[in-house]
Amino acid sequence: MTDKLKPLREKIDAIDAQILELLNQRAQVAQEVGHVKAETMAPVFRPEREAQVLRGVAERNPGPMGNIEVQTIFREIMSACRALEKRVTVAYLGPAGTFSEQAVYQQFGTAVEGLPCASIDEVFRATEAGTADFGVVPVENSSEGAINRTLDLMLQTSLTISGEVAIAVHHSLMTRTGSMDGVKVICAHSQALAQCQVWLNLNYPNIERRAVASNAEAARMAGEDGSIAAIASELAGTQYKLGVVKGHIQDDPHNRTRFAVVGQLQTNPSGKDQTSIVLAVPNKAGAVYQLLAHLAKHGVSMTRFESRPARMGTWEYYFYVDIEGHVHNPSVSKALAELKDNAAFFKVLGSYPTSLN
Repeated sequence: MTDKLKPLREKIDAIDAQILELLNQRAQVAQEVGHVKAETMAPVFRPEREAQVLRGVAERNPGPMGNIEVQTIFREIMSACRALEKRVTVAYLGPAGTFSEQAVYQQFGTAVEGLPCASIDEVFRATEAGTADFGVVPVENSSEGAINRTLDLMLQTSLTISGEVAIAVHHSLMTRTGSMDGVKVICAHSQALAQCQVWLNLNYPNIERRAVASNAEAARMAGEDGSIAAIASELAGTQYKLGVVKGHIQDDPHNRTRFAVVGQLQTNPSGKDQTSIVLAVPNKAGAVYQLLAHLAKHGVSMTRFESRPARMGTWEYYFYVDIEGHVHNPSVSKALAELKDNAAFFKVLGSYPTSLN
């Protein structure tokens, strides 16, 4: 066996040496790009460019490696090269171990400086103040719908959406010992409790459930108190040294959460983009239909429609709409111009590359 493996291992070593040399060649070119960007005051992180690279490697990938694996490798290469120019700081809903942190790494790679925040509000504040270059916030869950606090803050903020990330959300029930002996309360974010309520009703209907700031915070609490069980990711469980009582307890096996990347950056078209807007309509019959007809007129597809109360006590609503295409696309530009002219309120939240996942 050893005789058969030796030439194969030598071949792998030779290939690894070539990969290492090419990686450093790429890094040197990235440094040259960084010098040009510094001279022109161009941003370090260009999500549209990175999206094009990742889509390109998937299109050219001959196998046997899968596209997701290849894209993961290239994302880390770009992240490491980007860090040679500047290490980007990204705010997210903390503490460490949340799905928001996972979304940060899925979008930016691991060569970034993570800034955990105590609330979604604080993610926005840190990014608006320049403490963080970008923020990553949850927008909607496939089981429980929109994250209302994020939508409300999007309406108020000066920040722009420059990217989106969709990740699979798998919840685990965990304790310090890996058993439920002595557990008096189950803690998690309110969204996670809702996403697991059927399983909890069947298995632990008599144990108190308590909503906390995040699943990772629940994991941290469980790590300090044996009477607390946490619903969180296994990554959070590892972070706080918890044992898994039961994994994948979410009611929807295909449960996913979509995150938005917010910051001061205005992105250029990547070739596969999405635009998010928020609008309000005049208070008259058929106003919503008449307004959205401008999208159909210019052949623009709507992919999401969400309403939120305007909180004015008059039963008025803001409508959050996602459409295919970038604001620089002629058809999108014309449709949005007509929407703006006819809406009671209109705001573009951002144009950005669609999620790869």
